[in-house]
Amino acid sequence: MISLMLNQLVDQADIQITGSKSESNRLLVLKHLFKNLELLNLSNSDDTQHLESALKRFDDSSEIIEIDVEHAGTAMRFLTALCAVTDSQTFILKGSQRMHNRPISVLVDALRTLGADISYLEKDGFPPLKIKGLTLKQDKVSISGAVSSQYISALMLIAPKLENGLHLQIEDQLTSKPYVEMTLQILNKIGVQYEKSGDKINIHPLKEVKPIAFHIESDWSSASYFFSFVAISDDLKIKLSNYRQQSLQGDAQLIKFYQKFGVGVEQIGDKQLMLYKKTKVYPDFLKFNLIETPDLAQTIAVTCLALGIDCELSGLKTLKIKETDRLIALKNELEKFGAEVEINLSQLKMKTPSVLNSDVEVYTYQDHRMAMAFAPLTLLIPIKIKDENVVSKSYPNFWNDLRKLGISIKS
Repeated sequence: MISLMLNQLVDQADIQITGSKSESNRLLVLKHLFKNLELLNLSNSDDTQHLESALKRFDDSSEIIEIDVEHAGTAMRFLTALCAVTDSQTFILKGSQRMHNRPISVLVDALRTLGADISYLEKDGFPPLKIKGLTLKQDKVSISGAVSSQYISALMLIAPKLENGLHLQIEDQLTSKPYVEMTLQILNKIGVQYEKSGDKINIHPLKEVKPIAFHIESDWSSASYFFSFVAISDDLKIKLSNYRQQSLQGDAQLIKFYQKFGVGVEQIGDKQLMLYKKTKVYPDFLKFNLIETPDLAQTIAVTCLALGIDCELSGLKTLKIKETDRLIALKNELEKFGAEVEINLSQLKMKTPSVLNSDVEVYTYQDHRMAMAFAPLTLLIPIKIKDENVVSKSYPNFWNDLRKLGISIKS
């Protein structure tokens, strides 16, 4: 457990966050398939490191290659598809206990439709998996977009290596749509041709990629916590490096959301943003649909709590299958500070207290975003955060970067 307390807030801080986890993980899979890619500013997150380590295992001469992704959900999904098309190799793909309770049947069923040989080793619909790699001949598949966009991205990443490419039909309402768009744009940048019309995507096969250096933009999800710090502060300025407002990442919608919290954004050159406090006048109530940006839900909820803004956040169906059930975790922790919170399968409603309860212990539920989302409250009250090391999943340098703001952190 660590204790957070405001010491002396700086006027301005310069923060450098490493590359986007989402971009990094997609590009690592593509680099495995197409060797001519050079990746710059790769994420230093646990998830990306787990994926890097797993990809190195593909060269093993073992009869069965066993890969443990631990808590890395993106790695589990992307590797499930990649293993399925790695001809003549057999894999055991497993993870943490929480990972073995995160459903994967939607992706497995889609891959089986394409001809993949995948079996469940314990509970049907969940990891661990046994995958016998094959040359997949089928090229048409339908998949639900309502559960996780990562299932769709996993199929799209292997599509250029399929003999006839892939004709993909997305059923139901697509959640986290910007992440599918990100995958398409990355494929396009390396030379993959595709057509997209409504809920249909047609990706063409590609034999090889010309040598290309891909500079990965820094992670917008990680930037969200600093938007929250600026929103809660009186006049803090934070300069973020290696960001651009025209981004592949859906969470760049932070700029739009945080205008409501009085945060202004100025572009400095090509790759820097200055966050500053533009106004201290806020609405009494805010309503956001976060179906395209569910990873921002925790940060936005805590910002509302800090500023005394009642809120209704919808489009949160996927939060129940993340590192923890984030809706229940949010309700539990927000209520510790005095908020009144109602949740259902896809929505959170909060009535904020007039005064925050202080010296609260925030539980993280093995979820990195719970730790980081609640940290900005330290501008108002001292707080404690349990299992603080969970931040390494996406942002290992988070606590050190908070010290740059003038925050005291003690174990």
